[in-house]
Amino acid sequence: MSILVVLIFISALIGSGFLIAFIWAMKNGQYDDAETPAIRMLFDDKPASKQKKQNKGNVEENTD
Repeated sequence: MSILVVLIFISALIGSGFLIAFIWAMKNGQYDDAETPAIRMLFDDKPASKQKKQNKGNVEENTD
């Protein structure tokens, strides 16, 4: 029966640790922007130039 008290104490300690970590993350702005990371993968980093696209298909023509 005493192990049950120890386990309850340990679980309350771990739970309060996670609560403190969550509150700390909220105060530091961890969850300020929830929309941008979800759509960031849909956009290219840099637009590809037309010359790079043309050179990619014409590799054999550029060799001398």
